[in-house]
Amino acid sequence: MRQTNKILFIFMVFTLIVVPVIGAAETAMVPASFAKLAEEAKPGVVNIQTVKTIKGGGRVFKHFFGQPFGGQNDMFDDFFNQKPQSRKEKSLGSGFVISKDGYIVTNNHVIKDADQIKVILHDKTQYDAEIIGTDPVTDLALIKIKEENLAPLKFGSSSKTEVGSWVVAIGSPFGLEQTVTAGIVSAKGRIIGSGPYDDFIQTDASINPGNSGGPLLNLKGEVIGINTAIIRSGQGIGFAIPSDLATGVIEQLIDQQSVSRGWMGVAIQDITEELAQYYNIKETRGVYVAKVYEEDPADKAGIKAGDIIFMIDDKKIRSSRDLSLTIAGSLVDEEVDVKLIREGKEKLLKVKLGKRPENGPETFNSNQSFDLFGFRFKQMDEDIARKLGYPENIKGLVVIEIEPGSEASSTIVRHGDLLMEINHNKVSTIKEYRQYLKNIDKGKTVQLLFRRGNSHVFVIRFEKP
Repeated sequence: MRQTNKILFIFMVFTLIVVPVIGAAETAMVPASFAKLAEEAKPGVVNIQTVKTIKGGGRVFKHFFGQPFGGQNDMFDDFFNQKPQSRKEKSLGSGFVISKDGYIVTNNHVIKDADQIKVILHDKTQYDAEIIGTDPVTDLALIKIKEENLAPLKFGSSSKTEVGSWVVAIGSPFGLEQTVTAGIVSAKGRIIGSGPYDDFIQTDASINPGNSGGPLLNLKGEVIGINTAIIRSGQGIGFAIPSDLATGVIEQLIDQQSVSRGWMGVAIQDITEELAQYYNIKETRGVYVAKVYEEDPADKAGIKAGDIIFMIDDKKIRSSRDLSLTIAGSLVDEEVDVKLIREGKEKLLKVKLGKRPENGPETFNSNQSFDLFGFRFKQMDEDIARKLGYPENIKGLVVIEIEPGSEASSTIVRHGDLLMEINHNKVSTIKEYRQYLKNIDKGKTVQLLFRRGNSHVFVIRFEKP
């Protein structure tokens, strides 16, 4: 009996003392107030006002006055006795100080094409700013004012910031300076279609027009993101550029007023189930190398088409996006360790990075008839290869038309794609393709290996009718 009472007493003590302490510790994780954080960060956040010249009256002028009925607008020209004139347009944005001597980070779209940039500090002091450098690809810009005693904000690590963490956004939405909003990190690594290096932090902290360029802070007051975009049709959805991506860009803007990015010289893609089956790839980690550009860094290092890259230095590569962001975040002429799988064996190669060229595809016409699946091909030649950006000696059949309503029309294949193999047989002529297709029995699977430009290889399957 005494033993039972003793156990009961211990349980009561645990309930009355220990449990509340644990609960208090958990509750402490939710801030009672953001006042201190906001007060400390306030001097480092700025309001940015720009003036830019809109030629020809701008889009609004043209909408209301320019050719309202689709024809010439001589009546309005005679009435005003002049053509629509250029006008000045003002816009608002935010930014934050990163150094005592006047360097300020904002979005490129905030200051793009501006004739005048004015920075307003928290104490209403105003300065004219000059553009140091911009990076339209990541929508980042670095400007500077002539002041030597500013209160810079510190960068934190976006990669160490967890989904669900509390964050605070400070900026000038709708011109309302020093507005503070709070929320959590809703997601990381968001792709919103703004560019090749999309890797946004999503937050439900209220972000509105004018917040662009302002800081997204953790509870330590560190900048873990730069507020950039909103979804106008949604509520509580905002996006910020991760600090880990931004710091590398900003360092280059400070040092050289521009940004250069690493380039390996490979066309890559994620490993799909179909591609893994076609090439008998057992490893699903990493990315598939679809093409290696001649004389580019990867080619010189010995990387080959068909290799599977799964690690760059100490960073695991799980997708094409991982590889693109990792290489883009590296410097030109930097040497990186590339771990890959070739024919089932791991290899380590060193690649000295370079810069990237660009080109684009075109389409072609032909009298060639549709095949069984609804494709119309044209045999590749040097002229077509040149126009599509392929190597001039490449072999295969170019898709020039797809029959509406056919089996082909329901696939991902499009004009300009190159058919390279049918059931592991290389094809370089229409005659070869027809012969291989003829030799496949009715009801059997037909696998077609396509290549798109210099950046994508994929397989589609049909059952032979």
